[in-house]
Amino acid sequence: MRYRTLGRTGFSVSEIGFGAWGISGAQWLGAEDSESLAALRLAIDCGCNFIDTALAYGNGHSEELVGRAVRQGGGNVYVATKVPPKNMLWPARPGVGIEQVFPEDYILQSTERSLRNLGLDTIDLIQLHVWNQEWTGRDEWRRAFEKLKVSGKVRAVGISLTEHEPDTGLDAIDSGLIDAVQVIYNIFDQAATRKLFPKCIEKNVGVLARVPLDEGGLTGKIDASTTFPAGDFRDFYFRGGRRKEVAEHVDAIRRDLSLTNGDLPGLALRFCLSDPAVSTVIPGMRTRHHVESNCRLSDQGPLSSETVEILKRHAWDRNFYQ
Repeated sequence: MRYRTLGRTGFSVSEIGFGAWGISGAQWLGAEDSESLAALRLAIDCGCNFIDTALAYGNGHSEELVGRAVRQGGGNVYVATKVPPKNMLWPARPGVGIEQVFPEDYILQSTERSLRNLGLDTIDLIQLHVWNQEWTGRDEWRRAFEKLKVSGKVRAVGISLTEHEPDTGLDAIDSGLIDAVQVIYNIFDQAATRKLFPKCIEKNVGVLARVPLDEGGLTGKIDASTTFPAGDFRDFYFRGGRRKEVAEHVDAIRRDLSLTNGDLPGLALRFCLSDPAVSTVIPGMRTRHHVESNCRLSDQGPLSSETVEILKRHAWDRNFYQ
């Protein structure tokens, strides 16, 4: 496993992090706690020392599993979690004031709840789970973050940016008050490279690349006949004719690079790591098989510049979250 520095935090984090939404038992169906814990422990043993979870993942269940694994696993593992919006609306709505979404006391109370779920004294990185650039100049989130840092309950702070709108974080980065941003970045959605990534490098802000496999679209396992259980998030995300569209775009990537079956997920993760702005990539890993497949990719290093240039041509402007 290779490691990178998470911006100005100084944290040396594994290139492959553990995305813990899927183990929550909510929205991504089929997770078993015993297998989830085994996957977390194996990831730690493989050198994965960065885990990203959220209070909203299974109403704290993901945090509980992460905390259990970290406390039992030994070693230095960095844990990031997120404060859910008080109005429980994803993404943030334009014109909705921060007092309805992240009042100061609410941020503090949610962080305390996450600490209890995790069973830890300190959270390495706390993030606001939605963001609206209209809030940048407001004092609520600034005061809450400062109090959490001064108290020692949080070491670093950040924001999770709106789907397919990376530029909404530029003003917050310029404020000098955040240590990291979490943003969608994958072969299909490359928008973060235009303005956000250069700004993060300039200001020494860490980058967590989320959805590196496009919620499963870049695994190469989805085609027009794929089905998901009712209530599974992917049944919504890939609804209608989207499965067929995804398969067509994936086939185009395979043709351009002469890929064989099974090559695509690794290629997708290494594509993310080929950008120097990225501190860590956080694919969802619900099983030991996912951990074994993903963690070994770090040793292969970034893709060649020629391969990256080919993949840049496969950017796809669409929003399946709507």
